[in-house]
Amino acid sequence: MTGARGRFISLEGGEGVGKSTQARRLADALRARGIDLVETREPGGSPGAEAIRGLLLQGEEERWTAEAEALLFAAARADHVARTIRPVLDQGRWVLSDRFLDSSVAYQGGAGKLGPDAIRALHAFGSGGFLPDRTLLLNLPAEAAAARAVQRDGHPGDRIGSRGADYHAAVAAAFRAISDAEPKRVRRVDASGSPGEVTDRLIMQLEDLL
Repeated sequence: MTGARGRFISLEGGEGVGKSTQARRLADALRARGIDLVETREPGGSPGAEAIRGLLLQGEEERWTAEAEALLFAAARADHVARTIRPVLDQGRWVLSDRFLDSSVAYQGGAGKLGPDAIRALHAFGSGGFLPDRTLLLNLPAEAAAARAVQRDGHPGDRIGSRGADYHAAVAAAFRAISDAEPKRVRRVDASGSPGEVTDRLIMQLEDLL
């Protein structure tokens, strides 16, 4: 891939759909195909963004207003894009990120009721509107996802993950709206079944980029 820009893939979904597991498995599967890949995550992925991650995910559920939360995510993402993602892509390598802009659109824009346009305006300013080449959206019924999240953590999760069922239903609805609006970039993937089956489905949605 020398001399060519790398590919940027994001993995999205609500709490308990198996993103972290699938990020590791997908990275291994892509490397097995000879792809030089960097794994990253949001919030985080660069020193500055990792510092902001602690502010976002720790503390009381009402620690930040929706607006402040959106601004912190946008700041972390701006640093992540500038310091990690763009330099890696410019080297001709791939980047796989566990969450990116669509999470902010779904969580703060949708469930947080700020609206998608406000979130995208912050992204346009902070990161120049930069988007993944492909976004893989893991999809699982709400009851199954909630059960997985509790089984994984022993509790509902961090200060965002621990919000109520109505909040997470709004997140899921916002993710569906994103995928309906951008079917070429965003591909919905069934997250039910064994981890291996899910990974195979993810790879199928990347075949045209390989």
